[in-house]
Amino acid sequence: MFEKIRKWYRQGLWTAQMVRQAAAKGLIGSAQAEAILNGEVYAA
Repeated sequence: MFEKIRKWYRQGLWTAQMVRQAAAKGLIGSAQAEAILNGEVYAA
């Protein structure tokens, strides 16, 4: 799910708030969410 959310965020389909909400719901980890929002490469 991380890869999909990262892709959607990069494409502008997801906002930062949506990424944080996915982390809150347990779809991705909080570290993964921060990596997406900061544009870091994260090896899951």
